Amino acid sequence: MILLANSMRGLAAILSSLIFMAEILVIARVIVSWVSADPRNRLVEIIVGSTEPMIRPFRRLVPPIGALDLSPLILLFGLLFIQYAVVQSLADYAEVLRQHSLLPTSTI
Repeated sequence: MILLANSMRGLAAILSSLIFMAEILVIARVIVSWVSADPRNRLVEIIVGSTEPMIRPFRRLVPPIGALDLSPLILLFGLLFIQYAVVQSLADYAEVLRQHSLLPTSTI
């Protein structure tokens, strides 16, 4: 059981790191769009290329209103929800499982 608990905790840590990196990329994408950066810049290409597949489904649901694109904001809310509802629950369950595995059992 301890192996399962540690694996779940490790998975939660990896997912948390991936979500954090996605959040940083989305925020960078918003900043890049505000400052009208050169789209041929390699860093801008990496930021836009890595965030576009995540933003595109939300842009279909909520199309831009004039110059205001709310899809990055909706994506950030979705990532935060996954972080706190799914990843944190996985980490908490792993901790409960680990504590339960370490409890002494009666040998009657």
